[in-house]
Amino acid sequence: MIKLLTSTAELLIYNRWIINHKCGSLWQSLEWKKFQESLGREVRVYADMENSGISASALVVIDKTAFGYSTWDIPRGPITIENSKSKIKNLLDILLNDAEETKCFAIYYSPTKNQIEHGNYCATALLRYNYPSTTRIIDLRVTEAEILAQMKSKGRYNIHIAEKHGVKVIKSDDIDAFYKLVRETAERDKFKCLPKKNYEMFLKNLEGSFLLLALDQNKKPIGGLLGVTWNKTGIYYYGASSYNSRALMAPYLLQWEAMKRCKNHGCISYDLFGISPNGSPDNHPWKGVTEFKEKFGGEVLEYPEEKTVVLKPMIKKIIDLKRRWF
Repeated sequence: MIKLLTSTAELLIYNRWIINHKCGSLWQSLEWKKFQESLGREVRVYADMENSGISASALVVIDKTAFGYSTWDIPRGPITIENSKSKIKNLLDILLNDAEETKCFAIYYSPTKNQIEHGNYCATALLRYNYPSTTRIIDLRVTEAEILAQMKSKGRYNIHIAEKHGVKVIKSDDIDAFYKLVRETAERDKFKCLPKKNYEMFLKNLEGSFLLLALDQNKKPIGGLLGVTWNKTGIYYYGASSYNSRALMAPYLLQWEAMKRCKNHGCISYDLFGISPNGSPDNHPWKGVTEFKEKFGGEVLEYPEEKTVVLKPMIKKIIDLKRRWF
């Protein structure tokens, strides 16, 4: 029986399901639900319940936009037992029915590489880059010396340069200092940064989150890293740095200190969260950080490509144009 989970008991069952499932992730967790709700978004948890257990589920983030319309986002989901396509289809059919009763114009999800048909709707590939399709995972189960040894020599060298120049990394809650660096980085690299509230809520309301700041010898912040630990995985989520202090190589030391911190907190892996896929064009938005991240080594992991089901094509075109120009 597919149902919307609302009771504490049901959500506890869901929490165990997500933590123990091999495809469970931060983005389908109750911690992510709390964080998204702190940003003012509605979050729903659907599940196929069988004998007080779960055989399929989807955490849905509902993001309202202009004119009361919304998108339904299922990041890194739905998930099922043994990746059952029939259960995914049944779950998505329920979601589509509920979404159509609201002003939802599109549903985004990423459960399988295969296209899934839904009556009059067809799920097609989409390039949004909200949740990267490819990443690098560092194994933290080995010693610190072994983590360094598997890095590229340039990565180890740049960490040493930062240490040689007296760069210090501290745990902090100074989101203002971090946001100042974010705005500088966004202006330099020509991307649109999120409102400061998003970073504040990430640090305040996402369990396991942490902020590291890199300070120069004058104790001035020259780099920052906002990350999170979830279910024995450390995730690098946001980073920023000062261009004027680029010779100090602070971002390299920040990553190394984040890895050590996550390892000391019981994590067995560290997710560098996003690189461009092999063979992607030079204008891919993740291309610039890919060369930086590959210096830390690790294994490349590919996720199923994201799909979209468009419920209101004309509305989607209008809102996409609005987002592009405003």
